[in-house]
Amino acid sequence: MASAAIDFTLGSRRLLSVPRALTTWAFTLEDVLVGTLPPAPPPGPDGVRVLSAPTQQLGAITARFPGFLAGGRQDYRRHYIAMDGSFEGYLRGFSGKTRSTLRRKARRLAEEAGGYRVTAHRTPAEIEDFLAAALPLSARTYQARLLDAGLSDTPAARRAMLEAAEAGRMRAFLLHAGGQPIAYLSLPVVGETLVYAHLGYDPDWARLSPGTVLQMEALEQLFAEARFRYFDFTEGEGAHKALFGTHWAECTSLMLLEPTLANRTLLGARGAFDAGVSGAKSLAARSGVLGRIRALLRA
Repeated sequence: MASAAIDFTLGSRRLLSVPRALTTWAFTLEDVLVGTLPPAPPPGPDGVRVLSAPTQQLGAITARFPGFLAGGRQDYRRHYIAMDGSFEGYLRGFSGKTRSTLRRKARRLAEEAGGYRVTAHRTPAEIEDFLAAALPLSARTYQARLLDAGLSDTPAARRAMLEAAEAGRMRAFLLHAGGQPIAYLSLPVVGETLVYAHLGYDPDWARLSPGTVLQMEALEQLFAEARFRYFDFTEGEGAHKALFGTHWAECTSLMLLEPTLANRTLLGARGAFDAGVSGAKSLAARSGVLGRIRALLRA
């Protein structure tokens, strides 16, 4: 049984979180691309959380739970990299201007930091070293501070990573500069797919694009393994995912809740809140202050 929440967020800041006891029906990238529905779980006390489902199959998905209330819906392009070629071939997919920009970011970091290096972590012992460096970095990111979306430091999460490493199903990377780790990337392996679980970096180094530099360095090593078919950027949109992805699929995440009065009220409140935020965002965009508001919300 999972504890999920319906969040009321403003930009990158969570204002309110209402927990619900749900089971999770998650779709891997391979599920989405093949087009078959994995077995549906029995609902929890409050219902089911559906993660990264193919949008075109929502009718069949909701039909598995007749009478349930659909809410918290998010539609997005699920970006991914098809890794059936070489790293050099992957780079040729970028425009000349983008390739130049990526090289310039790496060169600038190397010049200002006096060089940098990337370490790869895949065995249990190496993952322990990775966590020792990455967890303090994660705690400093705005994702962890405002959205509780950083690397998990629970015993269960650590055990899961170590067990995956023992089975050869874990890849992780650290970017070191200035004598310290400044960025991390965590990638569990599901089947033949690398799952983009966590990317974070020291905010003091943000102007030097450490996340972008680490992403490129890690991809070069992963392509060289010639083991993986896909690199899955998972749910949600983002400029980073759109930049590095080579393909995308239309996906949706939502909650299917038991039709209780409490759940009806909650979803109604969430819908009204989202409509208000959308209206305010449109007004801010027209007035030219949207960028400043976003920066304040991340502070």
